[in-house]
Amino acid sequence: MKLKTLQGHLEDLKGFTKPKIQYEQYETPAHLAASALYTIQTQFESIENCTVLDAGCGPGIWGIGAALLGASIVTAVDIDDDVLQIFKENVEEMEITNIDAIQCDFLESNVCRWESYFDTVLMNPPFGTKNNTSIDMKFLRMGTLLSCDSVYSLHKSSTRRHIEKKIEDWGMKGSVIAEMKFLLPATYRFHKKNSMDIAVDLWRLHHPHS
Repeated sequence: MKLKTLQGHLEDLKGFTKPKIQYEQYETPAHLAASALYTIQTQFESIENCTVLDAGCGPGIWGIGAALLGASIVTAVDIDDDVLQIFKENVEEMEITNIDAIQCDFLESNVCRWESYFDTVLMNPPFGTKNNTSIDMKFLRMGTLLSCDSVYSLHKSSTRRHIEKKIEDWGMKGSVIAEMKFLLPATYRFHKKNSMDIAVDLWRLHHPHS
């Protein structure tokens, strides 16, 4: 599938109807998700014929994109049952049959039953507000435990040095494979500007043997 075709499909997906600030729900722009997924597949062959986990899936742009690029099976998890209903609508609309959606807290210990189960973990974790500090690192760490190969995750570029240190502490290998702009539209009442560009890094983390 060509990049433009993938982006077109992702642009058709429904987004959040009532985003919840406690979960830091922001939509990933279709062009950003399409570019990231396309890079992950063409450079690292981490999607086609792979078992993929979409962690904190929201309306499903990452998991659905992975299915469209030929993932063998996609598991999508989110804490918010309301958004999973939108996710399911998107999956039905796209007529995709190899995705399971599961309502659970990705950071709960029972998720570890999937330890080393997935080839590829995809995520755009919460960036971590003052009430949710370090949640991005908790997501990333859980991703490394559940993947037997690699984790692809979006983070603010300003956290790059911090992530480099964490990766070292965890005994993982990692690098920034793309630098991108995340256009954050005004989503919540406290947002003063109509939109804001945030510099983000697409990270690839993998186990030393993979």
